[in-house]
Amino acid sequence: MKYIREFRDGGLARKLAAAISREADPDRHYNLMEFCGGHTHAIFRYGVQDLVPANVEYVHGPGCPVCVLPVRRLDDAVELALKEGVILTTYGDMMRVPGTKQKSLIRARAEGADIRMVYSTQDALNVARDNPDRQVVFFAIGFETTTPPTAVAILQAQAEGLTNFTVFCNHVLTPPAIAHIVNAPFEPGEKPVRIDGFLGPSHVSSVIGWAPYEPAAREFKKPVVIAGFEPLDVMQSTLMLIRQINKGRHVVENQYTRVVTREGNRKAQSLVAQVLELRRTFEWRGLGYVPDSALRIRDTYAAFDAEKRFTVSPKDSREVKSCECPAILRGVKKPTECKLFGTVCTPDNPMGACMVSSEGACAAYWTYGRKRGAAIPAKGAAA
Repeated sequence: MKYIREFRDGGLARKLAAAISREADPDRHYNLMEFCGGHTHAIFRYGVQDLVPANVEYVHGPGCPVCVLPVRRLDDAVELALKEGVILTTYGDMMRVPGTKQKSLIRARAEGADIRMVYSTQDALNVARDNPDRQVVFFAIGFETTTPPTAVAILQAQAEGLTNFTVFCNHVLTPPAIAHIVNAPFEPGEKPVRIDGFLGPSHVSSVIGWAPYEPAAREFKKPVVIAGFEPLDVMQSTLMLIRQINKGRHVVENQYTRVVTREGNRKAQSLVAQVLELRRTFEWRGLGYVPDSALRIRDTYAAFDAEKRFTVSPKDSREVKSCECPAILRGVKKPTECKLFGTVCTPDNPMGACMVSSEGACAAYWTYGRKRGAAIPAKGAAA
């Protein structure tokens, strides 16, 4: 198939739905976690959940970098902008995420901070070029997909001698998070959702390849299928996972062959390795501290590291009270189980990152009409 419309073909969708119904064992429940918010939105936009049997359930996972960034790191960015007097540049979704006491970047801007939305790292570099007498900080977030542009920006800044440009690095890694989800305890007394398999990230995998997921699949016996974002991609990947589960297999398979290879983009990987290195641990919203799950700027490029140029104070950072975004990111609750969802918390007045982000689970439920009626219970929780 060559065109997007072919990946949305209703006839092919019905054939895939029939195949899934035939192969899904009616005596078992399949809990499939989609790691990426793009898959969550595809599932609800095209009604994929309604095309598969009731015993095949999609569990919403971490979703997107905006969702998993902990409140403390957002509070640090607000402090940089308000107290250090820098020009803080960042991507649009981050502007409206509530921090402690609901202080977002957009509210900090209303208080006088110079915070500017950019579409790319090149935009951030242009701000630094246009303001040589001001310190410019790029608030970098993202999974592996957006990490190479950050590395390139640092190399460009060094080559041009842009001494007024630094990066507040918050890039995180997906394979360690998948391992953490199936292996680590979370809140005391919380019943974890059983995960039978993962729809693996697709854009991320175009950079890192699918080989990095093999250790987790092997160690925790959870199949992973790298899935594209179109509805037929999701349905075919679902069928591939069901077949693996039925046979007791747990390997990584690649459905998204038109984009993803086993090795990934080695040039991009090389650029990232040149500029960035692993952090020993990093906090994720909802997941806690995850070992080896994020990147920091290498000492060689310390002159472009905002965490070394500026000092931020220790904070007692807190989520908005009663916001269930952390539990939603772990897959133990659905948006409709949050008492703020659709009442206090709406896209116009978000209480958590899951409603702000264009890839957040709460935003998907709201956008595609899952906001009405009684709360949908979480299925498949351990007894």
